[in-house]
Amino acid sequence: MKELTKAEEQVMQVLWKIEKGFVNDVLAQFPEPKPAYNTVSTIVRILEKKGFIDHKAYGKTHEYFPTISKKEYTRNYFKGFMKNYFSNSYEALASFLTSDKNISITELEEMKALMEEEIEKQKSGNNE
Repeated sequence: MKELTKAEEQVMQVLWKIEKGFVNDVLAQFPEPKPAYNTVSTIVRILEKKGFIDHKAYGKTHEYFPTISKKEYTRNYFKGFMKNYFSNSYEALASFLTSDKNISITELEEMKALMEEEIEKQKSGNNE
C-alpha cells in the first residue's frame, strides 16, 4: 500500500469522517482558509487512481467513498514507521516513548495499564 502525501491524508481524514461525499462535501470540512475546489478535486482523482477511494456516478457528478478503512491504513503506515524508525523493534519504540520528557506520568501509567490489559487478554487466549 502506498503512503499518502500530507494533502492526500487530509482529504482521506475527511472521507473517513463523513464516509462518503461529493468534492463540495469534502471541501466544506476543511477549516479556513479552505483549499481551492480544483485542488481538492485533483487530490480526490489521485486518491482514486491510487485505489484509496472509489466513486458512484450521478450523471456528471461523483460521490466518493473510501475503499480502505482508516484502521487498515493506520496499521500499514505504522508497520512502515516501525521499520524505518525503530528497526521493527517494539522495545526500541517503548524505550523512545518512555524516555520522552514530554510524556506525563499519567500518560505513561495509562500506556502501562493498556499493555497490562492486553497481556492478560493474550495470556487467557482472548485476543479480540
